[in-house]
Amino acid sequence: SRALFIKVCALSAAGARRFGQADLFGSDAGRPADGEHGAMAAFANSHADGTDALLEHIPGWIVFPNLTRADLRPLEALAFLPRGVTWMAREDLSAGPLQTKLLRGLSGPLSPEQVDRLREIFTPEVVIPAAFTVRKQIARNTAAQSTLQLMDYDQERVLKSDLELTSEGRATVGDFGLRLVIGVAGSGKSLIIVYRAMLLRQLYPDKRILGLTHNRPLTRDLQARFRALSPDTRPVEWKNFNQWCKMLWPQKEAWRDPVAQSSRERIVGRVWHERLSDSAISERMLLEEIDWIKDRLIFSMSDYARAERVGRGFALNEAQRQRVYEAFRAYQAELKSRDRVDWGDVPRMVWRWVQDGRIRLPQYDAILVDEAQFFAPIWFELIKRAVRPGTGHLFLVADPTQGFLRRRQSWLASGLDVRGRVHQLRKSYRTTREILDFATLLYRARLTEEDEDVVLPDLLDMPHGAVPEIIPLTSEQDEVTRVVNEVTQLVGQGIPRRHILVIHTDWRGVERLLERLEKQLGQGAATDAKKADPGDSVRVCTLNAVTGLESPIVFLAGVRALFEQEQSVRLSDAERADLVRDNTRRLYMAITRAGQRLMLTYVGELPEPLRQVGAAGHSRQ
Repeated sequence: SRALFIKVCALSAAGARRFGQADLFGSDAGRPADGEHGAMAAFANSHADGTDALLEHIPGWIVFPNLTRADLRPLEALAFLPRGVTWMAREDLSAGPLQTKLLRGLSGPLSPEQVDRLREIFTPEVVIPAAFTVRKQIARNTAAQSTLQLMDYDQERVLKSDLELTSEGRATVGDFGLRLVIGVAGSGKSLIIVYRAMLLRQLYPDKRILGLTHNRPLTRDLQARFRALSPDTRPVEWKNFNQWCKMLWPQKEAWRDPVAQSSRERIVGRVWHERLSDSAISERMLLEEIDWIKDRLIFSMSDYARAERVGRGFALNEAQRQRVYEAFRAYQAELKSRDRVDWGDVPRMVWRWVQDGRIRLPQYDAILVDEAQFFAPIWFELIKRAVRPGTGHLFLVADPTQGFLRRRQSWLASGLDVRGRVHQLRKSYRTTREILDFATLLYRARLTEEDEDVVLPDLLDMPHGAVPEIIPLTSEQDEVTRVVNEVTQLVGQGIPRRHILVIHTDWRGVERLLERLEKQLGQGAATDAKKADPGDSVRVCTLNAVTGLESPIVFLAGVRALFEQEQSVRLSDAERADLVRDNTRRLYMAITRAGQRLMLTYVGELPEPLRQVGAAGHSRQ
């Protein structure tokens, strides 16, 4: 927390001699280092904002790397040195003397507000606009409180690592540069994606940059943030992965809208009944195994027989694999007979067309992936081939506590060797201590064995806020009514509608809430976050689509459905354990979307885990 201003003067020895001869030849050369002194004074004047007269307390050096101490002595007699400014000769710049002189020349300790002000001046690219944050600033116990919000030093280090997009600028392992950032919810991972895109665009205005996510709401959010930060620069491409695949679709191939999830579940149910109902493989296991196969480069029975299924939660012997693959082929045949595909087929079709030479993947200088824990191995195989060889970068951010969609893969199993290329962010800036405690207590109450890849949050100095509320209700209709009334009350109190996010566990609940909110608040007052830019509307979103979003106030509804799924008598013990883990991660993710206030509604008698965490806070009738 100490500082020193340094300005370099490029004066040469020949130039120094001309200053000494100025009077002899009648030259109006001015005084030595006038330009550098003037630059320091102009800098101080342009940033004189009354922050404890900050710039007046920081000393300055004018450094002359081309002049010896002997060269400087005659010039010092001609110059006027402002108060607090020291000249440094070439001898002073060697390692030993420089370290000693630096320690002696630094200012006294600066306050946190003064340090923030210096960072704002010298690194404006780490300033975070207030509109990008959802947690209130908690005042320090100081007379002066800075409202300035900046990235912390870990975030800044991650943001600026390996920005060079040239083969000379860095040593590359493999064909492209790779970085993985993992962090707790609210640690600024999505912010880093946007800011890194901004810096890359400023540094390389002509390079091709792609930002990828797994869902549309997050894509729109990142795109809007980038426009707010860089309204006058060349745009960056922002797409969710399926949008990107659709962009690559050959012109001669008709795009077929993938079958709805409810329809494919019915098809899987029929296939299971015909082919596997007499086995230990359940309907749910077949559905998950179909998805698992499609997530990988598995295109034949021999591929499936060789595939490593570590972490799948249930084992399959050779005969069982054969039967499952036959069921998989029957499912695919049923889709084909309807002239339909599912979303898992989309990247597989693109992959085959790439291998056949029917399409060429565009080459990007940088691909930035947000919520990378949800990306499948086949997705990464396509992405890696779209990174420009030799100079391109693949930059990933992920939260392992939320990895419930892509069937528990490791990074290595996804074809990415991230060893030695991982940064961790443990500080949450989105939410409060009470909300994060609530999420962590629920996580641990349901998952007693800690996952190896979970990043534990750093709770030190987290601000306090309102205790999350659990609201028990008697029916689903009452739940919708209660949420709508609570939202209406908040809007009536002057809370901006855009600061309210309502999450429901399924799409039917989202539709009911949208209909009721629009009826109560007016047309356009509520928006499905998947379908449109919300503007100044209450956002309503399904649990699976809310990852990456955030809001000061969050309602979480429909939670009973998750607990009921786990009690199904059709589940094996292994399936139930997997479902509990996945649902717990979903709940943790949803809870940590909240920046200031969380309200969770539950229909019926509270299950034990919710009673435990509710006892630590309070429930409201």
